[in-house]
Amino acid sequence: MDPRDDVTLNAASSGSGTMSAPTVIEKPESPPAAPRSAWSRVLRWPYTFLLVFSIAVGVFTVWASYYLDLPLRDPEGFLGPAYVRLPALGLLFIGGGLAVQAFLQTKSFRGLWSRAVTIVRTEWSWSRLGHAALGLIAFYVSYVSYRNLKSFLPIVREDVLHDADLMKLDHFLFFGHYPALVLHDVLGTGFIALILSTIYVSYLMLVPVSLAALLVLNRDVSLGAWYATALSLNWILGVASYYMIPTLGPVFANQSLFADLPDDSGVAALQRSLAHARYDVLSSPWATEKIHGIAGFASLHVSVVLTACLFFAIVGLNKWLMRGLWVYFLGTVLATIYFGWHYLADDVGGAIIAVLSIAIGAAVTGNWGYRKKRKAELRAAKSAAATDATTAA
Repeated sequence: MDPRDDVTLNAASSGSGTMSAPTVIEKPESPPAAPRSAWSRVLRWPYTFLLVFSIAVGVFTVWASYYLDLPLRDPEGFLGPAYVRLPALGLLFIGGGLAVQAFLQTKSFRGLWSRAVTIVRTEWSWSRLGHAALGLIAFYVSYVSYRNLKSFLPIVREDVLHDADLMKLDHFLFFGHYPALVLHDVLGTGFIALILSTIYVSYLMLVPVSLAALLVLNRDVSLGAWYATALSLNWILGVASYYMIPTLGPVFANQSLFADLPDDSGVAALQRSLAHARYDVLSSPWATEKIHGIAGFASLHVSVVLTACLFFAIVGLNKWLMRGLWVYFLGTVLATIYFGWHYLADDVGGAIIAVLSIAIGAAVTGNWGYRKKRKAELRAAKSAAATDATTAA
């Protein structure tokens, strides 16, 4: 008999006045969800984009060096070359974080070492350590590529500098005055110059220190990937802007505007060093170990510091620390104009790069809409806690 006849008969008996139980046709159980493919897991891994991006940038830089017949150099900074200082910072933050965590758990210096060893065994998996190392390595590749591509700039685009155009734009926007001279008149050229110089030069430490701290001390892998990706994007978007609108910056295009500034500040020393490096690179790029480091548009000081401000504001850094970071950003913006590093358009371009880097970084690491997700999680946690309290009562 056709199974459909059973349904018909039951319906008929139901309509004849005889109470009969309704026929229930159970739906077959849905098959369990298929496990994600390896390709799907790779695409969802927060470090996928950063890894591919850094490899592509590194390969392109090596090709550009070969094509232009220009040398590749490793940029040095405080603590030596980048391949030394980044691992050193990573180890420093791991050691410092372990010491603080162990002390907070024991409330004593006695047994601190054994407690730290226990924390490493229970909380520091190879996966966590590997992700921190990967973030530092990818950042390092992107940064070294950026510095070398920036060093190639005067060889490739030296004949099309746009300083005169941007200086005229600044003069127009400030109603016939140069922005730097206005700041000199308003702020003076004494003690404030030393303060702004300190802020500007300290940027060299802010970037690697903040990245190493986040990668090591934060347990959320996706947040570390997001910040490392955003910083790496800053370097490459920045160097692309150098080639789009090549400039030297006001202080190198018209030094007379900055003659009243003190010549013993950290910024003055840095400017002299960059000028000498530029001369050496242009004279004989293969003979010197120096890297050319002068470029105006866009301002990566502004873009990187704003990237840090936006990132830590989104993830919910302590409000007092955030206020300090925003004050630091304001000082950075003032310093770029005050010392003649950049034109107004350079700072605007830097702000655009920061927003793009944060947005792209969030999208490719699965953190798009992070604040909404975080708020939803907190509401759910509070609701669950309230329900538990009611049930217990």
